[in-house]
Amino acid sequence: MRAVGRAGALAVLAVASVLIVVGCGETVLDSAKLEDTVEQDLERSTDRKVTSVECPSDVEVTKGATFECTVSFAGGKRETATLKILNEDADVALTNLRPLS
Repeated sequence: MRAVGRAGALAVLAVASVLIVVGCGETVLDSAKLEDTVEQDLERSTDRKVTSVECPSDVEVTKGATFECTVSFAGGKRETATLKILNEDADVALTNLRPLS
């Protein structure tokens, strides 16, 4: 959590426009747009170069749900980012960033 606490990366990510409606009324996050948003936010908040972000492709928008993405930084260090869906508009907050175990 050192990187999160140091950089204040607990801010809400602007992903309200990354929804995809899937059959049967499901609404899921657009993982490609989410990954881009997480990358930009972490580079800004941690002042480290992110080389890639991998998030699950089937995250259903459910208020309070959490999920994890794998973040790779320059130099090969990989960390796990835990994100939480804050509301039905798919606003997402980074709640934790920890070394990949």
